[in-house]
Amino acid sequence: MTPRRKAVELHCHLDGCVLPDTIEALAREQGVELPRPAAELATVRPGCSSLIEYISAIDVALAVLQTPEALFRAATELVDQWAADGVLHGEARFAPELHLRRGLTMAEVVAAVADGLRDGAARTGVDTSLILSWMRPSPPAVSWRVVETAAANPDVIGVDIAGPEVGVPLVPHADAMRAARDAGLRVTVHAGEADTAREMWEAIDELGAERIGHGVKAVHDPVLMWRLAADTITLELCPTSNVQTTAVASLAEHPIETLRHAGVPISLSTDCRTTSGVTIEDEYRSLQAAFGWDASVWNETQGSALRAAFLPAERRPAVEERFATSVR
Repeated sequence: MTPRRKAVELHCHLDGCVLPDTIEALAREQGVELPRPAAELATVRPGCSSLIEYISAIDVALAVLQTPEALFRAATELVDQWAADGVLHGEARFAPELHLRRGLTMAEVVAAVADGLRDGAARTGVDTSLILSWMRPSPPAVSWRVVETAAANPDVIGVDIAGPEVGVPLVPHADAMRAARDAGLRVTVHAGEADTAREMWEAIDELGAERIGHGVKAVHDPVLMWRLAADTITLELCPTSNVQTTAVASLAEHPIETLRHAGVPISLSTDCRTTSGVTIEDEYRSLQAAFGWDASVWNETQGSALRAAFLPAERRPAVEERFATSVR
């Protein structure tokens, strides 16, 4: 069995997946001067010391993702990357507030990305979903704008909160998240990566999170692990990124096996393909080496990811059929 034949990726940041060659091409077209090669600027350096430093590697992509054409290209090329990596269903997320520097409206930004994903899906057959994020330090006014934009665009299926965690509370965004749920949007929240397990309780109980981005700190709270298992709240784990951001000390010390054996639903994603320099296949091979994963464990985690996927009801049967026929 070749794992790449049936991958499902739930946690993938569009701006962290822009190819270095694309960044350089867009920079030339837009007259943006890069101080160093894009491959150096857009990839996290060895010895990265924090989530904040990791996030800063995305700045160079943000500098050029400020036009509809650039956003469309980044989105359609992400789908190409998924197709090459064997992803049957991929969920792209990004924060539209970070793409307004040249006068675009949030609606225009989201439309360009949605069009790019649709183009890529039509060419490759990869099923895609779009999630809009907002940055945790942003004021509630921004989260409300994102929710309103998401609710107005039928291509958007869910919302998310991303960005720095420590000292930046989630609760101020609870009302916007409630409105998102009332509008029929699905909810995932970054939590328990750089901060403690406590904020994961807030994400679930105050914001209504159905999934948690990263959530590795859940391993320190047995009651929380029980809650995640009992309520089928899936963790979107990104092992390589979790090491790079120092959320865990090393891959060998990653809690993925402890969480899995505790019954916590887990999925496997890259987080930011360019920033982290990984594919889903790379993640699998690393876990195979570290924990002896075989095809059955891979199938288990990918099945959990598919069950947790933010898929419209009308598309789910087709994706599930493709997934089932690809399992060996």
